[in-house]
This record gives sequence, structure tokens and C-alpha cells, in this order.
Amino acid sequence: MKQFFKMLFASIIGTFIGIFLLAIMFVAVTYAGLNSASKASYIPGEDENILKISMSGTIDDYAEENPFSALLGNAPALSLKSILTAIDRAKNSDGVKGIYLDIGYFSTGTANVDALRRALKDFREAGKFVVAYADNYSQGGYYLASVADHVYLNPKGLLMLHGFSSETMFYKGLLQKAGIEMEIFKVGTYKGAVEPFTSDRLSDANREQITSYLNGIWENVVEGIAASRHLATADIHHFANEGLFFDDASAAVECGLIDSLIYRFEVETRLKELSGQTSAELRSLSVHEMIKVKMSERKYRNKIAVVYAEGEILESTGSSYLVTQKNITESLADKLRELEKNEEVKAVVLRVNSPGGDAYISEQIWRQVAKLDKKKPVVVSMGSMAASGGYYISCAARKIVAESNTLTGSIGIFGIFPNISGLLGKLDLTTDVVKTNRYADLGDMSRPMTNDERVLIQAYIERGYELFLARCAEGRHMSPEAVDSIAQGRVWTGEQALTLGLVDELGGIDRAIELAVEQANIYNYTLIYAPVSTNSLKDMLQLQLRTARVSVAKEVIGDEDYEFVSLLRQIRTMYGVKARIPYDMKPL
Repeated sequence: MKQFFKMLFASIIGTFIGIFLLAIMFVAVTYAGLNSASKASYIPGEDENILKISMSGTIDDYAEENPFSALLGNAPALSLKSILTAIDRAKNSDGVKGIYLDIGYFSTGTANVDALRRALKDFREAGKFVVAYADNYSQGGYYLASVADHVYLNPKGLLMLHGFSSETMFYKGLLQKAGIEMEIFKVGTYKGAVEPFTSDRLSDANREQITSYLNGIWENVVEGIAASRHLATADIHHFANEGLFFDDASAAVECGLIDSLIYRFEVETRLKELSGQTSAELRSLSVHEMIKVKMSERKYRNKIAVVYAEGEILESTGSSYLVTQKNITESLADKLRELEKNEEVKAVVLRVNSPGGDAYISEQIWRQVAKLDKKKPVVVSMGSMAASGGYYISCAARKIVAESNTLTGSIGIFGIFPNISGLLGKLDLTTDVVKTNRYADLGDMSRPMTNDERVLIQAYIERGYELFLARCAEGRHMSPEAVDSIAQGRVWTGEQALTLGLVDELGGIDRAIELAVEQANIYNYTLIYAPVSTNSLKDMLQLQLRTARVSVAKEVIGDEDYEFVSLLRQIRTMYGVKARIPYDMKPL
């Protein structure tokens, strides 16, 4: 009877919590819907003709809508998709005369900045103006701002244009002190992901590839700035090499990188003059207000689906090194399978922004991409990084489009298995094992591997590499030998990958959509996006929980320490067999 009342009480409490959560969801969705409806009719008027883009925080490719954020009064997260959509709508809206780029500290990949620069250039070609301002410019912020008609800086601000660097942390010494040895297996001369565990410095091959792509990206940035500012590339190098970024802000004006040194309120005064506003305060639309402005868009039966594959490729969401981070799981294959069955979907654009990850999951996703492409065209749009496993899931597509500064390739496999027997010895801990077969305890971390076990695992890694080569060769219509000659774990920029045949074109997601339309041989179409906004209570609660965890973690330990902890937890996912690029490089 006592147990019965316990169960009854638990059921009542569970039902109450469920009803409470459903009520929250209903209020959130209703609020978001009402808010959306009110904004949808918000059309720019005579005094509301500036699109203000406040660049701050992390700019991912795609941000899922979270109705709980609306309920709590939080602004939706900016994403590349939302900003590009707002710029396009502003370009086609007679009521919007210009864009105000309010540059704060933001983090995004080089490919995203390239895409935004192209969109702003296109906006200007429509006869409209772009004004950029920052209290301080980061390199990425200035690279974006340099495309504007007017680039302003606070009189006491800094323009931190000093070039790129890539730093690798090595754990070999720390692991030795802890009594931990890492058993390393790999294929690929340039597969540098394992070096932090086996060395205390970069190998010559690794240094060569980092130098190559780092210089390639920097030169593209320098050339882009020089072209936008009508300067010589030597002028940019001079500013960086002479340390003028730490000089008085007037040095940036003298070098032609900044137009004027003015304060924020003065920028707003100039914006009102440029747009013809007569109100006391600058009237502007945010990115999300601009997106909700009604536009005449006809819906067609034919659809092009855009699918976002962003983050590390992991076995499941539960295995993520940080549950607050985006990742790619086998559920991506399920989404592609649904699109294969949808007769209205005529082609799929797969946006890949991933350093790779689990080799097995990469193979499962590759299989579905290849299967889908046989029925309807699949075009890959590479983001800032589509390497190793990210390239694996891309290579089966009919066409691949990359940005000049995309990091891709890294075709290689590695495996890491820790041996903690030294650590156990330091702690006076011992283990013993009973097994039925010779290899029953293969992978036991409490002892070193035997030579026979090493042979088995190395053979497995090599078969994985051969399979990777075969997948790339099939998708790119090359021989395995030809792929191997440019593989070996080598990382390439999109520009380099084009000359090697690893990608078909340079461009952004807009070009990938154009190619998908061409391959599908259709004319009128409607774009749909997947993953779409989450609908289930469970998904929305998980999304809100992830957001809350990030906020709490950053509040407690600070943004910089949060990134460090993320890195440490990421190391834990290196265990096992991986197809992953060795770096998380975001120089902009």
C-alpha cells in the first residue's frame, strides 16, 4: 500500500509538471506567434529606412527558432541565414535606403564573412549605402566593414589588423607527468590531430600545411580589403608589420583604412542625413524586424530544400563534448531520407560547416547523401570548414561549392586509445581481468596494448582510409591513387581545393541553390529549410536547457575560460577512430 501511494503521488506530480510545461509551451508559442504577426505588418515608413545590423556574439550558419526566448524577452540569435535574408529584403524594399553596420565583438568563420561581404556589395550595387562603425575593430570586423561606403572608428578606438596566427597546444608532457600514454594510429602524413598527444612541437609536414592555408586566407583578406579601400596590398602589410594597430587611431585614417574618427552619436547623425530622416532619434529596423517585413513571395509546388549540417560529427547528442554546442549525428541521414520521399522536393542543398568527427557516422551520412543524389540532385555548400568527416559527407554530392577561404580536404583517419597504467601506478591502484577470449579486453585502458592488438587496430585504420579514398574517388570521378596524392590528411583552402578537383566552384550558398535549380531542371520554386523550428515539447525544452547552460557557464567562469573548458572537454572525444580536422581555426 505504501508503494501504491508513492506511485500515485509520483503520477500526480508528473502530470502536474507535464501540464505546467505544456502551458509554458502554449504561452511561448502564442506569444511568438502574436509577436510574429505584429511584426509581419511592420513596413518601413518614411523615417524607418535604415537596416541596423549589430554584429556581436557567435554567428552560426543557422539558428533554430526558440519560442522560449520570445517569452523571456530575449532577442533571437543572429545567424548567417538571418543576416543574409535581412540584407536581401532591405535591398528589395523601397523604404530602406541604407545599412548601418554596428560592429562589436563577434565570432564566425572566414567563409561567413566572405558571404556577408558579397551581400553588402550587392546591396550597394542597388544604389543604396552602407555605413560601418566600431568602438574597436577586430580583424574579422574590419574585413567585413571595409566593404562599406563609409568606415568610421571611435577616436579612442583600435583597428586590430595584424595578421593571422595559429597556435597548437601540446599535451605530451602533461600526460607523461600524469602517467598516461596515448596509443596512436593514423594514416596520412599531414593528419596532425594526433600530434598534441605525441610531440611537443609541430611536425614539418603539419607546419607546411598550416603555413600554406594560413597565408592563403590572409592574402585573400588583404586583397579584399585593398580592393574595397582602393589601396595597395603593400599598404595593408605595412600597417600590420609596423604595429600601427596599437598607434593612435589617426594612423588608421592616415593609412586610408578608416574614413573618419567620430563618436557613435555622430554616426547616427550622419545616418539620418544620408537617409533623409528628420526625427530626433535614428529610426532603424533590426535584422529580425526586417525579416518579418511582408514581401510579395509566391509559393510554388516545386521545392528546393536547404539542410544545415553544422558542428562536430558525433555518435549521438549525448556524446557531445559539450551539450551546449551544435553537432551532427545520424539523425541528419534521417532528415535526408525524409526529403528523398518528399515528391515536392526536387533538389537538396546541404550546407556543411564541420571539422568532421566520428568516422562511422560519417559513413552512414555519406550513404544517404549518395542514395538521395541518385533520385534528386544534392549540391553541397561548404561553410568555413568542411574537412575530414565534413568532406566525407560532402563528396557524394553532384556538385560542391566552397568559399575561397573554406578549410576542406583533410582526407585521413586516425585513432587514439589511452593507456592509464602509469597513472594507476602513481595512485597505487591495480586491476585484474578475467576473459573468455584472446582479445576480449581489447581497448582496456589500464594496460598497454600488445603488438598483436596494435596490428589489428592499424589494419582497421588503414581499411577506413582506403574506404575514405574510395568514397572520394567515386564522388569526384577520380582514381583512388589521384585522391591519395592530394589526401594524406592535408588541409586545403577552398581556392586550393578548386584547382585540385576537390570542389567544383567557388561561391556561397546562393550559388549552390542556383546550381541545385539547374540540376533539377526547374524554373519556379520555393525554398524550404531543414532543420525547421522544433515543434515537440521535448525538443524545445532541450534547446532552452542548452541555451541556459551556456549562459550560466559563461556567467560563472567567463567567456574566455568557457572556451578553454570547451576545448578540454573536446579532447575527450578524440578517443576512438576519427575523421576530423586537427584545428578549430577561426581567425576572423
